[in-house]
Amino acid sequence: MRVPFINLNREYQSIKDEILTAIQRVFERGQFILGKEVSLFEEEFAHYCGVRYGVGVATGTDALYLALIAAGIGEGDEVITVSNSFIATALAISFTGARPVFVDIDPETYTIDPNLTEELLKKRRKRVKAILPVHLYGHPADMGAIMEIAKKYDLIVIEDACQAHGAEFEGKKAGSFGVMGCFSFYPTKNLGCYGDGGMVVTNSRKLYERLLLLRNYGERKKYQHIIKGRNSRLDELQAAILRVKLKYNDEWNEKRRRNAFFYHERLKGLDIICPTEREGFKHVYHLYVIRTKKRNDLQKFLKNKGIETLIHYSIPIHRQRAFNELGYNSGRLPITEEVSREILSLPISSQMTNSELEDVINQINLFCSSYKS
Repeated sequence: MRVPFINLNREYQSIKDEILTAIQRVFERGQFILGKEVSLFEEEFAHYCGVRYGVGVATGTDALYLALIAAGIGEGDEVITVSNSFIATALAISFTGARPVFVDIDPETYTIDPNLTEELLKKRRKRVKAILPVHLYGHPADMGAIMEIAKKYDLIVIEDACQAHGAEFEGKKAGSFGVMGCFSFYPTKNLGCYGDGGMVVTNSRKLYERLLLLRNYGERKKYQHIIKGRNSRLDELQAAILRVKLKYNDEWNEKRRRNAFFYHERLKGLDIICPTEREGFKHVYHLYVIRTKKRNDLQKFLKNKGIETLIHYSIPIHRQRAFNELGYNSGRLPITEEVSREILSLPISSQMTNSELEDVINQINLFCSSYKS
């Protein structure tokens, strides 16, 4: 059986009529830039996250970048984040002129380690202006500890929630803890559009108004530009699509959680480390990431059996050539580096069938038993 990593067409077919109706509505209205669909989706997604405002932007990367700019981060500043993330996390910091400063991760959740964050701050507090925790794979960072540290050291917190639509910490949605939360609507996300898209959510009226300017050329009225902004607007068609899909997000997240628990139960006892969901946290399993020292062999074995897997991420950001100037040598972030050699993402889509799940599990069991013999 062929098992794709994700099947977006299957998802589309399940809501096809609603999607086509939404797209037709945009065409008939004839407004394609910052129209009614964008405004309504901003309101609906902000409400979903439990905050007052949402600003739709072009991508998740832009959401991070514009949030940092809105918060006043710039040349000479430092922002604490993690290296075990998609490179956009660090790129957004660099684009502002600031410097990303990496701390190691919790070995169970793969998110920022609060204790190591405070240790770092004790050594180099002077230029650090913000913490940018990443809610990686759908598991929130420890926002209780992070917010306490931020308060103690008078730091801004901006959340990278690009993989955490609907994830929760102590009953509160990811993206609603810091001054701003940033989301991506890339097609493969739990809540994804059919192109690129992003959003910044916030409870601050001041930041909301600044973000509106920053995403649209700094324009307050037509051809009146009061700051230097850029063109980073969520597309009207994508907003219409996202409004449809938002209604299903919780249901689809629960299907991902069901699939994850199925994996948990059936992979017990194997020489594999399964993902953790800490007490008080709600994991939405954007990715189901296992660990094994036989990662490369397992991936090759599954590929030969028609099962598609991916690695998120095989090269940590601090070891990427693009960030050589930061001067991080091998061994500086030992947990991040160890994890990068062992992680493997299994298919976890809400659209997976039971037979597909069974096939993945059976093949992993077969691999582990043959490896022992």
